[in-house]
Amino acid sequence: MSSHRADANALLDNRGYTGPLVRGLNPAMLFEKAVRDRITESYYWKEQCFGLNAATLCDRAVELSFIGGTYGVSEKASPFLCLAFKLLQIAPDKEIIMEYLDFSDPENEPDNEEENREGEISAEERANRSVIKHRGDFKYLRALAAFYIRLTWEPVEIYKMLEPLLLDYRKLKRRVRDSFVLTHMDQFVDDLLTKDRMCGTSLWKLPSRQQLEDLDMLEVRESPLQDELDEMNRSEDEDEGEVSEGRSRSRSRSRSPRSERYTRSLRSERSDD
Repeated sequence: MSSHRADANALLDNRGYTGPLVRGLNPAMLFEKAVRDRITESYYWKEQCFGLNAATLCDRAVELSFIGGTYGVSEKASPFLCLAFKLLQIAPDKEIIMEYLDFSDPENEPDNEEENREGEISAEERANRSVIKHRGDFKYLRALAAFYIRLTWEPVEIYKMLEPLLLDYRKLKRRVRDSFVLTHMDQFVDDLLTKDRMCGTSLWKLPSRQQLEDLDMLEVRESPLQDELDEMNRSEDEDEGEVSEGRSRSRSRSRSPRSERYTRSLRSERSDD
């Protein structure tokens, strides 16, 4: 029976590691060595992360008050980063991570039995619907799940699960080196999809969405604002058409007296001849 170690030696020792792999690697190796050392030496990791499982880690995550990587002069590891590293150690099933992503207060759950029946809607549809229904509950737990998905899941799954969160506009507090800054959930998710470094650690290179669309692995994504953009473009085209028509009329009016004078002069010259 394997024992749990507070210093995470079992996770960091590649020679005896027999747990699940992420793209053929020990999940702990997804964090840089300097970041791993700061995490395992932090007070929060040794006290608050000892003995956590998928359920109790959820309780820790809902207590988070900011996101971030390392901060301060000594570059301490943030609780957000410690819990992300703990998720790598626990390696929960994807269904559990999806529950983190969609987690909501049971008191605010809808009573519609048809919407709560299991197995009738896909995971992607459930993620899309949960963005609108459960926007007010445990946003830092959702951010933690999104960060873990970006670290460990496959590219197609990453896009399908994280893109619906671009409709979540809630504010997030982010800890930087010496202060706090304000960001939003959609901005955080967009950074996960487009940047190669987030929260004090490097992310593996994610293929662009266009590449996956060209390989028919993803369908073309339609913007929620596409109808409004089409209407704006239509109105702009109509305005440009009216402006160009008005210009042509003004030019014809300005040229007409000159043309009349010209024809009159020609007539007079012909009559003199």
